[in-house]
Amino acid sequence: MALASRLRRVFTVPSTLSSRFAAIRLNSTLTSPKLFISGLSRETTDEQFKEAFNPFGQIVDAKIVRDRATGRSKGFGFVTYTSIEEAEKAREEMNAKFLHGWVIFVDPAKPREFKPTPRSESGPSETGFRTNKTVGWC
Repeated sequence: MALASRLRRVFTVPSTLSSRFAAIRLNSTLTSPKLFISGLSRETTDEQFKEAFNPFGQIVDAKIVRDRATGRSKGFGFVTYTSIEEAEKAREEMNAKFLHGWVIFVDPAKPREFKPTPRSESGPSETGFRTNKTVGWC
């Protein structure tokens, strides 16, 4: 009897931990109507993506981010609603749900960070020599 209760306790701990993590993940409030969706299947199209999030409100924009060279999905996308309330409803309903066989996660979208352009060192350096940017020997 004691062994059965210990085993039950061992197997129920992960579910309580996962619910705690889910509660932490949903605690943050939305400040914009734009959502970041990760965990998408590589086969999900833009139309299927938009249809999945359409029942929660009026969508302004829904796009899956694709690789520039190959055109394949990178596995994440963005959905923008007309109001924060619609975005919150979609987040609550679609977070940790299955979409085309994959579990997706819905989070608030963060603003894009500014990345400074790399400086080119075409001129001479402190020693008077230019650096060679090639890899290996020619």
